[in-house]
Amino acid sequence: MLRLVIIAVLAIAVVGTGYWGYQEHQDKNAVLINAENNYQRAFHDLVYHVDLLHDKIGTTLAMSSRDQLSPSLAEVWRISSEAQNDVGQLPLALLPFNKTEEFLHQIGDYSYEVAVRDLNDSPLSSDEYDTLEKLYTRAAEIQSELRKVQNMVINNNLRWMDVELALSAQNQPHDNTIINGFKTVEQNVSSYEEAEFGPTFTSMKQTEDSYQYLEGETITEEEAKEVAREFLSLNGNEQIKVTENGEGSNVGFYSLTIIDETEKDTYIDITKKGGYPIYVIQNREIPSANISLKEASDKAEQFLEEHDFNGFTLYESAEYDNTGAFTFVNEVEGVKIYPDAIRMKVSLDDGSIVGFSAKDYLMSHRTRDIPDASISKEEARQQINERVNIMEDGLAIITSDLGEEVLCYEFYGTINNDTYQIFINADNGREESVVKMKNAEQAYDM
Repeated sequence: MLRLVIIAVLAIAVVGTGYWGYQEHQDKNAVLINAENNYQRAFHDLVYHVDLLHDKIGTTLAMSSRDQLSPSLAEVWRISSEAQNDVGQLPLALLPFNKTEEFLHQIGDYSYEVAVRDLNDSPLSSDEYDTLEKLYTRAAEIQSELRKVQNMVINNNLRWMDVELALSAQNQPHDNTIINGFKTVEQNVSSYEEAEFGPTFTSMKQTEDSYQYLEGETITEEEAKEVAREFLSLNGNEQIKVTENGEGSNVGFYSLTIIDETEKDTYIDITKKGGYPIYVIQNREIPSANISLKEASDKAEQFLEEHDFNGFTLYESAEYDNTGAFTFVNEVEGVKIYPDAIRMKVSLDDGSIVGFSAKDYLMSHRTRDIPDASISKEEARQQINERVNIMEDGLAIITSDLGEEVLCYEFYGTINNDTYQIFINADNGREESVVKMKNAEQAYDM
């Protein structure tokens, strides 16, 4: 009997020890997963902020007015601070990375001191513009190297915990893909000369008040279903579920969930007043690209014409994940109306519409009286930074920082290999906005 009691006690002890060990293992794994997630977030935030920093410095290069320069340089300072904070959250304490941190710090100091200066009394000198150009080039090199590391991290499922273990290992060579990538970044930054920093250290946005320009009668749920069937060319065998938006929204609308016979989900929002589609999103896999981006844009343009969205011109296009993304803007009497924008996504496997947004268009579209320009195109051109090589021009209406629509001369110009869109107020010659156009993404496969 005593023997059985001893065996039972030992069995309970073994099970208890095993359970305790299992719990310890689970807790340790939870801590490791949390640390890994934090490292991954900080790294991808760093890549994002360096991307943003590069673009913002480039935008600053194309500006000429003090009203635009000071806020832009202040933004450069803010982004560089964010990037420094990201670096501080990575397990790089044992890896020499001080030159890169110092470089980010110097960009912040330089942009801050220029931003707070009175640029009316003391505008940027030629040397200071040269400094900004060098910073822009250096930021591009850091961006490229970090993108390569990011590509390797994603494609090879690399773990930052392995970096921490490799760096903490005593008397061991630090041979790790991520470590080697950051060493390359540091070596490139170490080649920069401090003297390059010199002796000193648009927006086309829209405010959403309401959909005040909508016309037409209020529609019912059944009428909303009919709008969806016509707009999406449904065959009539789909299941459609309708819900109304909650109280407090700026505009009443119906949200429709549509499931076809293949169980493919499509979502569409339709305004109650007038029955206008606001959004369309279709969730499905797009395994391959069988048509070109140009063919996809033609299909998007044809879709707009078939649904009485006339007078639209293609403004922007991009390709990703076998999908074409397009932005169209309305054009009236040769003037582009940027607030009247429609965005679309087209699958590159069969050319079907998988995304549609008319939100901006529905918020702002109306019959406008296009004002006459008070200054000539040549006078507007004189307000542009002389370093910009103008390639194309025209007239456009954009939304200013104050939320007001303004008539502008629109110029497309280049500095080296970068293209900028510059808007000069056609009434007073003020530089309203500078937009750096996106370059083609570089492939980072190794």
